[in-house]
Amino acid sequence: MHLSSFYLAKRLSHRTKQLREIQMDLQMLETEISYAATPLEAAFRKISQTNTGVIGDLFFRCTHYLETLDGATTYECWEKSLKEIIPHLAMKPLEIEWLHHFGKIIGNSDRADQQKHLKLMMAKFKQAELEAREEQLKHEKMYKTLGFLTGALIVIVLI
Repeated sequence: MHLSSFYLAKRLSHRTKQLREIQMDLQMLETEISYAATPLEAAFRKISQTNTGVIGDLFFRCTHYLETLDGATTYECWEKSLKEIIPHLAMKPLEIEWLHHFGKIIGNSDRADQQKHLKLMMAKFKQAELEAREEQLKHEKMYKTLGFLTGALIVIVLI
């Protein structure tokens, strides 16, 4: 019980961090697509090199599949990558659904349309980060305290 409380507390902080990471990565992608006119595969590679977290790994895997899976679409490579990292994500199901949706839209329209979609995605993830931070502040200390007290109770019972 006490370890699960610490796990829940850690998961809250990971969620906030991952939501912040995806926003930074989408911002970088928007810059690469809109202003530098960088091809998608190269933009994904650049993102994966600057972000070493779970989200960076998503872009790394997608880049790898774009390079190695002959004839695969961006969406297919994104989905394959996303399925591999989902176990490592601390996001809620709705936030993961947004990542699925992102894979459907990226690379399928002109720069202006992609920029619009990226801004919308960033706004969604920004709101989710604010909610995650609020939840983290509200529950993280409680989970840690609960874990500590449960551990202390076990020690007392064993003595």
